[in-house]
Amino acid sequence: MSGRTTVVHFVRHGEVHNPEGILYGRLPGYRLSEEGQRQAKVVAGFLSDRDVRVVHASPMQRAAETANPVAERHELDIDTDEQLIEAANRFEGCRVSVGDGALRSPRHWPKLWNPVRPSWGEAYLGIAHRMLAAAHRAREAAGSGEAVCVSHQLPIWILRRFIEGRALWHDPRKRQCSLASVTSLVFRGEKFERLAYAEPVGETDARASGA
Repeated sequence: MSGRTTVVHFVRHGEVHNPEGILYGRLPGYRLSEEGQRQAKVVAGFLSDRDVRVVHASPMQRAAETANPVAERHELDIDTDEQLIEAANRFEGCRVSVGDGALRSPRHWPKLWNPVRPSWGEAYLGIAHRMLAAAHRAREAAGSGEAVCVSHQLPIWILRRFIEGRALWHDPRKRQCSLASVTSLVFRGEKFERLAYAEPVGETDARASGA
């Protein structure tokens, strides 16, 4: 049992209906757009021939809606995992585009003093630890099969940088974690062996609001 191979697929949710360009973070009520629903079905098709035994999802609506087609395809229930939730962010509810959003207001500048932590939200290291715990929970539940965990861009990207031994601070514009992308972690027993990345619906803009 200690040498069994398990794959945990971290899926970023699909496109969200967000016409106002708000950084929605953990705010409730943000659902998938029609395009996001299509993307979720494409991901389900991409994973249809995999030995998926468990489906876990962030408690956010957009994650559950992305997980639904995958769970239905494999005739599984969705288990909600709080550890997969979006990162906390003090700019929730704001428009944060450089030049025309919250970053332009001096009252927000004190939140930006330490980009390495970062000072405006949940610490990167804390995100890494909770996401790694979620990965191992899913790995254990899947046994020698595969698991799907639907989460959000920043938590998935931080987990990837953490397990690859890279600095957690990064340029958000360079994240390799498109909408409805699949970041797959391969474990041999409890040990992480390798990572694969796929974009079943193609590349999308890493700077998209929310995530």
